[in-house]
Amino acid sequence: KFIALDISGKNYLSWVLYVKLHLSAKKLRHTFEEDNTTSNEERATALIFLRHHIDDDLKYEYLTVENPLELWQNLNDRFEHLKAVVLPKLLNDWSQLRFQDFKTVSEYNSTLFKFVS
Repeated sequence: KFIALDISGKNYLSWVLYVKLHLSAKKLRHTFEEDNTTSNEERATALIFLRHHIDDDLKYEYLTVENPLELWQNLNDRFEHLKAVVLPKLLNDWSQLRFQDFKTVSEYNSTLFKFVS
């Protein structure tokens, strides 16, 4: 269980990771591949899973999409640009990270692990 994809996309990067992991565990990750030969039951299960883990407003926006691959691609097209926005900021923050700016080692480690993830 994890947080649904927010309509703003602020949690898109972590959401993608969780979806891929969960669908791999359920042996449904292949439903997002081009030219897949999945059964109707597998596509329906993957689509239900995706719809369950997106914001209600996104559900209504993509209500007519009946293929999990198409929904995955639509969401990817909509939010993939966030990597181009978030990554440069994180790289800059990483380069400015200094141990002396933190009161404790645990605060430094926490910030460090946030950058890494």
